[in-house]
Amino acid sequence: MACFRNLVLYCFTFFTVLSTSLASDKLIRVGLKKKAIDEDILRSSRLRFNDYSNKLGKRRNTASPGRSFILQGNAIELKNYLDAQYYGEIGIGTPPQYFTVVFDTGSANLWVPSSKCFLSLACYLHPKFNRRKSSTYKADGSQCNIQYGSGAVSGILSEDTVSVGDLRVTNQKFMEATKEPGLTFLFAKFDGILGLGFQEIAVDDVTPVWYNMLDQGLVSEPLFSFWLNRDANDDDGGEIIFGGMDSDHYTGNHTYVPVSQKGYWQFDMGDVLIDGETTGFCADGCAAIVDSGTSLLAGPSVIIAAINEAIGASGLISWECKAIVSQYGDQIIEMLLQKMNPSQICTNLGLCSLSSNKFRSNLASVVNGLPESMNDLQDTECVMCEMAIVWAQNQLMKNQSSESIKAYLNNVCDHLPDPSGEAIVDCNQVASMPDVTFTIGGAQFKLTAEQYILEVGDGDQAQCISGFMGFDIPSGPLWILGDVFMGVYHTVFDYGNLQVGFAQAV
Repeated sequence: MACFRNLVLYCFTFFTVLSTSLASDKLIRVGLKKKAIDEDILRSSRLRFNDYSNKLGKRRNTASPGRSFILQGNAIELKNYLDAQYYGEIGIGTPPQYFTVVFDTGSANLWVPSSKCFLSLACYLHPKFNRRKSSTYKADGSQCNIQYGSGAVSGILSEDTVSVGDLRVTNQKFMEATKEPGLTFLFAKFDGILGLGFQEIAVDDVTPVWYNMLDQGLVSEPLFSFWLNRDANDDDGGEIIFGGMDSDHYTGNHTYVPVSQKGYWQFDMGDVLIDGETTGFCADGCAAIVDSGTSLLAGPSVIIAAINEAIGASGLISWECKAIVSQYGDQIIEMLLQKMNPSQICTNLGLCSLSSNKFRSNLASVVNGLPESMNDLQDTECVMCEMAIVWAQNQLMKNQSSESIKAYLNNVCDHLPDPSGEAIVDCNQVASMPDVTFTIGGAQFKLTAEQYILEVGDGDQAQCISGFMGFDIPSGPLWILGDVFMGVYHTVFDYGNLQVGFAQAV
């Protein structure tokens, strides 16, 4: 039986496992170590966002009811993730054979390299599981094939004991990878992946490690929590706790929101504010996923462009956006003033086809490069028109004049994400940049510029990069809240009550 899955990973989070326990012997502390952000991490994020965008919509369009993120066709696609911020170890077998793995809430399976991996150079640079050295190994034999953008990772399913600190999960199925793609894993800082997502996204319906922890009574409560230390000068990277949380890592109470889709840790999020003022786009709600495996924050390009405009980001494409504003700006504003349905304006202007019934469509055709055909050009014009409507509506709510609105639209156009996805800012201006606030469960979670701006490089060569990246899917607006957010807000993944909780980290 073959097992497949579209595994979507951004920049990965790695963890070092410590054997220290809490007062209860069923609470497991996992200490974190970290690696500073660099250009490889940012490049990895862009690739992961692209894969996520391409595949997430397909899942929603092809899945059975109630499992909208399960991709039919059983394909896994992953291009590159050579570096990450947090890393660590687990053990497999008796006695344990140790591996550095990704603890990722965006997947649900465990795999590591196999001693039977002979033809892949990457396997010679990473530890390999040897079944003959484990007294608790049990054969399964099912074949697994994982398709990546740069090649296939394939192997067989096996069963053994998995150690996390002093905790030992028995009879755990995992994949022994016998082939790994060329350069993708050659210089990777990790050996394998341990998923903390839901059973619904598990390859071949394998029971995830977390589920077995619960079934075997190894943790005191059906939840785990993350504390990420964002102090660049501190070697202590933070901590994940299985079975509970540590009140020393947060202040106040957690705000909990229910999981809206089982698979990833997805929930419904409210409005996004820039310096306390609404952006309008998510006022009626957006979906969000909190992901321990990504370093950055990804959101709808229409909001990201507004954020980049507010923080003075530069070096981003604008030609098509400005053309739309110049030619149609007055008409768009007038139609909005006449209370015309926003979803009909771009069609009436001839910029969107009659068959286009999805307002606020994605920006993929724009950020992936110039259009190759007239049909592609019309798609780009349609997207730009719909984005201009969102921005214009926001300004009309502030009673701005038509000329002021057009000037604002042109300014925002200057800050649309380019194909690289990076938005560069002046490091000397960080202190004066606005706060960005997320509304979750009726509460507001603020990020300051010092928290969402990432400094890459040292000294005179240092660059400051916006921690926000544009991310659009056909099925609707979605946010990915990664380490930039989780580093500020202690996060609880409450499996027992199917909810996610956030509190101010300390």
